[in-house]
Amino acid sequence: MRYACIRTQERIHRVSRLCAALAVSRSGYYAWRDRPVSARVAADQHLLPVLRDVHQQTREGYGAVKLWQVLKARGIRCGRHRVARLRKLAGLEARRVRRFRVIVAHHQLPPPAPNQLQQCFVTTGLNRVWVGDMTHVPTRAGWLYVAVLLDLYSRRAIGWAMSARPDQQLTLDALAMAVRQRRVRPGLIHHSDQGAQYSCLAYQRQLVRLGMIPSMSRKGNCYDNAVAESFFSTLKNELVHHQAYHTREEASREIFAFIEGFYNRQRLHQSLAYLSPLEFERRSSDS
Repeated sequence: MRYACIRTQERIHRVSRLCAALAVSRSGYYAWRDRPVSARVAADQHLLPVLRDVHQQTREGYGAVKLWQVLKARGIRCGRHRVARLRKLAGLEARRVRRFRVIVAHHQLPPPAPNQLQQCFVTTGLNRVWVGDMTHVPTRAGWLYVAVLLDLYSRRAIGWAMSARPDQQLTLDALAMAVRQRRVRPGLIHHSDQGAQYSCLAYQRQLVRLGMIPSMSRKGNCYDNAVAESFFSTLKNELVHHQAYHTREEASREIFAFIEGFYNRQRLHQSLAYLSPLEFERRSSDS
């Protein structure tokens, strides 16, 4: 580090004075400066800008392991520990902001459906289990409410809706989009929390009409709906918490681009063997 400091200042100050100030020998500094760059250092210098580019392309949301997986997928040979070391050296950190979720108790609702999953978030194929949840996003024009449905098998967002009001129509619209995109099989499990938008008669009747089996997490237990919770954590940590939206329309456009352009098509999932949801579905259909 002292030699590097001298090198940055040698055009301004005499090398002899810099060496004396930092208590190093001039011969040692010149030997360090004129020494050929090692293969390891050269490889690091080549890889570092690539890491920065990937970090930006993935919305600054990946840790060392996922960055390493992206590089491997692009044919760049390097070790996981080297990626971790260079990532730390360059100050590349995944964007994470902790937020508190306010849970509001609703009264006079139909009794909740039994929990069909019991925190077992594994299924054998597409369109066997869908998980849903909703959240709110701040804008300067007020809250934007977002509802989403995910296919548990591939973690793909198959239905979503956004609105200025957190009413039952919001979740019904997300469900309608999912039904348009996917084939509903008899006995498909629909899992959500006990929110009023999912417990209401209109939503439950729609599930019955479609032949779905309703399932609900226990009251106040976020772990019972962990996959949907994880999706919104990703959305907020990698997009929402780092933006200041002026209007709901602006937020809607950004969220749409994140879900359809990045999350479904590009974002790697550890639970999917470091594949994106769409790539995981494609490989599953090929096998």
